[in-house]
Amino acid sequence: MKAEALLDVAMPRSASPSRWRAYGRQFLQNGLGMFGAAISLLITAIALVAPLIAPYDPIQVNPDKIFEARSWSHWLGTDELGRDLFSRLIYGARISFFIGIVAVVFKTIVGTAVGLVTGYFEGAVDHVLMRLLDVLYAFPRTLLALLILAIVGPSIPALIFVIGLGGIPQFARIVRGAVLSAKQNEYVVAARSLGSTSSHILWRYLLPNVSAPILILSSLSLARAITAEASLSFLGLGVDPTLPTWGGMLRAGGPYLRLYPHLAIFPGLLIMLAVLGFNAMGDAIRDILDPRMLSRVRGGRAG
Repeated sequence: MKAEALLDVAMPRSASPSRWRAYGRQFLQNGLGMFGAAISLLITAIALVAPLIAPYDPIQVNPDKIFEARSWSHWLGTDELGRDLFSRLIYGARISFFIGIVAVVFKTIVGTAVGLVTGYFEGAVDHVLMRLLDVLYAFPRTLLALLILAIVGPSIPALIFVIGLGGIPQFARIVRGAVLSAKQNEYVVAARSLGSTSSHILWRYLLPNVSAPILILSSLSLARAITAEASLSFLGLGVDPTLPTWGGMLRAGGPYLRLYPHLAIFPGLLIMLAVLGFNAMGDAIRDILDPRMLSRVRGGRAG
């Protein structure tokens, strides 16, 4: 126990509470990051409370109100089936965000696990898994998604799987590189000499010290996941067409673009805002957690 305590002291505290508080203060001082976080949090909050603020059922068809203009009853008008556009946009945020966030969680967990295992053990395990990921990485993502969705059919679980699957190689490569570097540190060598198991070293010492690139990549992947869901829905490979998603609404509004452009403009604007918000927030997180950026900031303060 005494040796373990000394090892804990020697290990760098990259994920300590004080360090994360310092990161938080830097983020609050980043104007672009705060702008992106405000947009992202606002849209996320709207998605979470959609049933409370949506004035109408988003899938209720009203043949008597087809293409109704904007009014106090329907703030953004109605679509080609008489459904309230404002309600569908709110519920669309809920479905689109759910698919995007769960897909990012899926590829983060799987990619991180593969990167940790291949980077730490190397050898045959590393060779086999990385060659499989190379094949997956070389396959065009859109074509892979089309192939899988054509076989299993479009659904929310299928969308989550295909969006997450395409990002696993990127996570695995980045985590593997970080682990290859981190496992050469003295505290990892000391942990091995003390008889720590591989799982203990991976969970206790390596994972906390490669958390920064994982967090950066996850934050930047949110915008890509939302764009991927919108793209697949626009191609007709999304969820049930009656369910509101931004990509599906964009596709549905396409044929009426000349006469009723707002049917496509509003979901397109929301997709743009969501991607802008998550990208700005991800860029700020990257700048804060990038060690080279931190060293430049500290060097400037010292000077």
